[in-house]
Amino acid sequence: MGMAIEHIVIVGGGTAGWMAAAALSRIRDGRDLKITLVESEQIGTVGVGEATIPPFVEFQNALDIDEREMMAAVQGTFKLGIQFANWGQVGESYIHPFGDYGYELGGISFHQVWHAMRERGDRRPLQVFNLETMAAHFGKFMRSQDYGRDDLPPMNYAYHIDATAYARFLRGYAEKRGVVRREGLVKNVALHPETGFVTGITLDDGEEIEGDFFVDCSGFRGLLIEQALETGYEEWTKFLPCDRAVALPCNRDDGSPPPPFTKATAHKAGWQWQVPLQTRNGNGHVYCSEFMEADEAHDILTQNLAGKPTADPNHLRFVTGRRKKFWNKNVVALGLASGFMEPLESTSIHLINTGVNKLIATLSLDGVTEAQASTYNRLTNKEYERIRDFLVLHYKVTRRDDSEFWNYVRTMDVPDTLTEKIEIFKANGQVFREEDELFTTTSWAAVMLGQGITMDGTSPMAAGVIDGVAKEVDEMERSIKWLVQQMPGHDQYLQRYCPTTVKAA
Repeated sequence: MGMAIEHIVIVGGGTAGWMAAAALSRIRDGRDLKITLVESEQIGTVGVGEATIPPFVEFQNALDIDEREMMAAVQGTFKLGIQFANWGQVGESYIHPFGDYGYELGGISFHQVWHAMRERGDRRPLQVFNLETMAAHFGKFMRSQDYGRDDLPPMNYAYHIDATAYARFLRGYAEKRGVVRREGLVKNVALHPETGFVTGITLDDGEEIEGDFFVDCSGFRGLLIEQALETGYEEWTKFLPCDRAVALPCNRDDGSPPPPFTKATAHKAGWQWQVPLQTRNGNGHVYCSEFMEADEAHDILTQNLAGKPTADPNHLRFVTGRRKKFWNKNVVALGLASGFMEPLESTSIHLINTGVNKLIATLSLDGVTEAQASTYNRLTNKEYERIRDFLVLHYKVTRRDDSEFWNYVRTMDVPDTLTEKIEIFKANGQVFREEDELFTTTSWAAVMLGQGITMDGTSPMAAGVIDGVAKEVDEMERSIKWLVQQMPGHDQYLQRYCPTTVKAA
């Protein structure tokens, strides 16, 4: 057992630093615990991760954050899923929705029942059985609590947010709860000569800040976890070869309303994101430098924007992968300091969220134990690998052969864990979820079916179920159609519920 933890020091602000500060401020209640966050105005944050997934809503609720207040402050819009364009073939698109297709019937996943019905001639697309897909398609939105009926499917949603404004919002929250912010650049990190634990940091103005436990939110550099502790990095470039991005916000000059979904459009050596905020769009082009130069990537992005850029392009370099340890000695890395995977499924902010949750669950203020660190590392490693497999799936199951990049990813070797998932799904549509992995059966089915994988056979169980469920399946389709018709447009909902206080650029 190490020294008791009386002072937690967070190095770095941004989304990761302030999410950690806000959540950790909750454990100060009634305790003599100091929390200091050190950040420098001189260092910009990457701030590209502006789309979230439904567990993020739970994170806000756990902090007792008022949804309307937060959304107005961060130009927030609602997100029902992600539209993927040109991933299976150029010209095709599908939505990976939050929420499920239908619901289980007789213990069988709905997409398997749907497949068995299709074999018998039912031509309805799977999408009509998912509320989020249909609402996204028609640009509608409403929260479950607005209609509050058990006989209708719930609405699963997340947010699009301005990450810089969100960090600012959480800063206000955390400072109110006693977190102290220090402005400055870290010039030196002191290690204990025997244990190798971090004992303190020195800022550029000479101020020394001692601490018992450190949270590294210093971005790609990994100031503590890598530069001071030399933890090491496991690279995943062979599975996720994109290593560059160019990010650029823009106006929506055509006056179109913000769609209630993120767009991910595949180009010839990568893909482009579009994250709609209330008054502008966040955009970026993720690409592989082996197959494309920065100028071409920038040109493709600017040709595919909804309006004039409102800032200079931000060129980013990254290496997909993860730290060999996320918790090393008395340091836990969060955000980009812990690893990086493409923002393809909006998991960047999510991994900060689960990292903070796991840290609070395992941390003991009596001191750091090896058991805490190894549990945290094992669980986080598993989480990263499962998400990695799901991201690799999008590249692997393409049918595109129009560029060197797509030929490479289509034919590349992928982790055995992923190959197994694809093969079992092809056989009869079964998806085996490992323990508490993030992505649901619907997620795996949406991407595989959306990109053209066909199920060769029908689940033997599904064939036995379909005779008795025709009326129930019709009712599912009807209630979704009715509910979507009742909903206001997404833009109308935003104007009524949480209009932004930020003016358009």
